[in-house]
Amino acid sequence: MDSIGWGILGPGRIARSFATDLALVPDARLVATGSRSLERATGFAAEFGGAAHGSYEELVSDPGVDVVYVASPHALHVEHTMLALDAGKHVLCEKPMTLEAATTEALFAAAAERGLFLMEAMWMATNPLIRTLQRLLASGRYGVPRQVHADLGFRVRADPADRLMDPALGAGALLDMGIYPLTFAHLVLGEPESLRAVASLSDSGIDLDVAIAGRYRGGATAALTASMTAQSPRTATIATDTGCFHLPREFHAPNSATWVAHGMSGWETGEALEEEVVPDEPVIGTGYGNEVVEVHRCLREGATSSSVVPPEQTISLMRQLDDVRGQIGVHYASHPRL
Repeated sequence: MDSIGWGILGPGRIARSFATDLALVPDARLVATGSRSLERATGFAAEFGGAAHGSYEELVSDPGVDVVYVASPHALHVEHTMLALDAGKHVLCEKPMTLEAATTEALFAAAAERGLFLMEAMWMATNPLIRTLQRLLASGRYGVPRQVHADLGFRVRADPADRLMDPALGAGALLDMGIYPLTFAHLVLGEPESLRAVASLSDSGIDLDVAIAGRYRGGATAALTASMTAQSPRTATIATDTGCFHLPREFHAPNSATWVAHGMSGWETGEALEEEVVPDEPVIGTGYGNEVVEVHRCLREGATSSSVVPPEQTISLMRQLDDVRGQIGVHYASHPRL
C-alpha cells in the first residue's frame, strides 16, 4: 500500500479538524466525502479535496476508499460503521463508538468476523506526548502515580436541535467532553475499581456538568470534571509520590508537559526541580495526524485492531460511561442493536 485512501462519512466540525491533519500525513489520500446532502459534501470536497458523494452508500461503495472515518453523531455510529464494514471497508469511528458498551462490543466482533480493521478515534491515546508520559511512568523513575486530576469544559451556545444538545443524538457533557478525562485517568491508572458521579441535568435530560471521583488499583484516585456551561481550566495533573506532571490548557491535545519533583520527606518545602517533558516524536497537526499514522501502521501489518487504542480499552471506557450515566440519571430513548 503505497498510499491509503480515506473516505469521510459526515462532513461536520470534527471532520474538518481531521481532514486538516490528514493532509499532513504523506501516505494518506482523502479520496471522497459522503453526506446526506450533496451540497455539503461538495463544499467540503472543494476545501479539502477528493470526490463528493450525496449519500453514505455511495461513499462506502467508492472503490478508491480503503478506510472510512465515521464522523456522524454518536447515535448513528452503529448504523454507519456497519454500513462501511458490510461494504468491506476498514473503519476509524469517532468516540464514543456507540451509546453503550454492548453495542461497542458487537461492532468489534462484526469487524473481526469480516477480517476488517476497526478502531475508536480516541486521538488523545495516540498523542505522542501522552504516550511519552505513559513510558516515563512505566519506567518508575518518576514515582508511583497516586492522583489524577483532569478537566474539560467550555460553554456550548447551540440551538436545541444541534447535535451537542439533542438527547436523541447522544448529547451531553459526559460523552462529548467527559470521555477525555475518563480516558486520561484510564491511560495513567488503568481500569477503575469504582466510580462515583454527580451531575446537573438540563430540562431535556442531558448532562450539562459532571464530576466523577474514581478509585483505582493500589488506592490511587482521580477527580474528573466535564462541563457544557463553563469555560473550565481544561488542564490535567498526574501526582506521584515524588512529584507531579502538569499538562497545560487543552490537556487532551498536548505538545509538552512539566515535571515538578519535590523532596522525598513528605512535608519538605525545599526548592522544587522543574523539567520540561517533550514527546518522543512530533505531534502531527493538532494530533489527528498521529491517529491516522496508527491506522496506517495497523493496516500495513494486517491487524484488525490497534494495540495503542485496543478494543478492550474502548469497551472498558464505554462500560465506565454506562456506569456514570446510570448514576446521574441520563437515559437515551433507544440503543440500536446489531
